[in-house]
This record gives sequence, C-alpha cells and structure tokens, in this order.
Amino acid sequence: MLNAPGNDLIAATALAASGAQIVLFTTGRGTPFSTFVPTMKIGTNGRISAHKANWIDFNAYGMDEDGLFALILKTISGEYICKSEDVREIAFYKTGVTL
Repeated sequence: MLNAPGNDLIAATALAASGAQIVLFTTGRGTPFSTFVPTMKIGTNGRISAHKANWIDFNAYGMDEDGLFALILKTISGEYICKSEDVREIAFYKTGVTL
C-alpha cells in the first residue's frame, strides 16, 4: 500500500519507485498504460475484458481468485508476460496539471 495521488499513472509510478515488483491494476474502462514494472490489468467487468482483450490480462467478472493468483505467480516467475509490458511510462506528481 502507498499513499500517493489518485492518478493512475502517478500512483503506479510511485508504487514501482517504492519497490513494488508488480502492479495489479483493476480497471473498469480498460486504461491502456503500464509502468516500468509488470503492470497486470484486471478487468472488472466482462464487457470491457472482452472488448479490450489485447490490454486486459485477467477478467475478474465472477472473480476466480484461484485463477488470478495462478496468473500472478506465472507473471512473477516470468512464465507470463503482461499484455502491456512493452509499454513503459512514468509520471510524477506536481501541483497543477499533469501532462
């Protein structure tokens, strides 16, 4: 857990910078970003997970905890590569607009 701004990319950058080895990012809209550590996208509804299958790593609709845990283990062992892993972005908090 980390106390950081609520902006998706700023918060994920802060998690990675503080030592996180993986970011588990739940999304209801399919936000297409990744930070400099594996960023696993977890779709919160079946429609988004199906529509943006090239961005979403796991469909949590109906919540298969065992399947999610297995995918996390495969990711941290290097067996599974997150779909957004070829994209690496960072953002830093500042007062005012973040571009």
